Amino acid sequence: MTRITVDKVAVEARAASFTTRSIKKAAKLQGLHMVVAMTDLTTLEGKDSAEKVRALCRKAICPDPALKSVPSVAAICVYPRWVKEAKAQLQGSRVCVASVATAFPSGQVDLKTKLHDVEDAVKSGADEIDMVIHRGAFLSGDFKTVSEEIRAVKKACGAAHLKVILETGELETYDNVVLASELAIEAGADFIKTSTGKIAPAATMPVTLVMLEVIRRHFLSTGQMIGMKPAGGIKTAKQALHYLVMVKETLGDAWLSPQWFRFGASSLLNDVLLQLHRQETGTYTATYDVTES
Repeated sequence: MTRITVDKVAVEARAASFTTRSIKKAAKLQGLHMVVAMTDLTTLEGKDSAEKVRALCRKAICPDPALKSVPSVAAICVYPRWVKEAKAQLQGSRVCVASVATAFPSGQVDLKTKLHDVEDAVKSGADEIDMVIHRGAFLSGDFKTVSEEIRAVKKACGAAHLKVILETGELETYDNVVLASELAIEAGADFIKTSTGKIAPAATMPVTLVMLEVIRRHFLSTGQMIGMKPAGGIKTAKQALHYLVMVKETLGDAWLSPQWFRFGASSLLNDVLLQLHRQETGTYTATYDVTES
C-alpha cells in the first residue's frame, strides 16, 4: 500500500471553499429534505431507555407532523440492547436500525467480545453495524490487527451493512486518516465513518474531504462505490448543506443518496426542521415547537 502525503494547507483551503457556495431557495429546500433523508438519528447515552428509543423511532418515521413533505430519516442508531425495541417500533417503515458495536466507543476489548457484540446486534435485527477500529493498534503500526478485526466483523455482520468508524480525532494526521480509510475499505467496509461523537474533534470538513478523496480514488480504480458518514459536531442545517456541496463536487450526484451518504447526528435534525419551517412558511418556528425526540 502506497503511503500518501496530504497537503494540509491545500486540503483545508479546499474544504473552506465549499462554505462559500451560494445555495438559492429551491436548491436549499431540496438540500434540507435531502439532509433529513440522510440522517442517522442517534441516541448513545447511559440514560437511554425503552421510552426514549420509542420516541426516537416515532420522530424518525415522522420528523415533524406539521411538515407533511419531509421524508423519514435514513436510520436510527442505538446500542445493541435497544435494537430489538427499535426494530419493533419501526416495523413497516423504511427507517433502518443501525447499532454501534465492538465495545463502542473505545473498542478496548478482545476480538471475541467484539464479535459477540456484533452477533448480538445482528441477531436482534440490526440492518447496519457501526464498528470502531482498534486505534491503539493502528497508531502502533499494527495495521494487520486492524485489518483482521474489520474482516472478522464484516463476516459477523452477515447481510447487515458495515460502517467502520475511524475516530479521526485520535488519528493525529491527515496521512493517518488516508491510511485508515484505505485499510477499512480493503477489509470490507460498506461505509467509512469519521467519529464516534465522543471525542473532540469529531467530524470536520477537511477530514471528511480527505476521506471522500480516498473513496473517489477507490471508485476510479475499481468501480466500487463506498459510503461516507461524517458523525459528531455537525449541528446546523447550514453546516450540513456545506457537506452536501462537498460531496457533490468531490464524488458527484450518485453519492447524494442515503444509500451512500449519511449524517450521524442527534441535534442536527431539529435545526433542519426549523429551517424548513422558515422556507415553507416564511416565519421561524419557536425551538420549543420542535420535539427533542
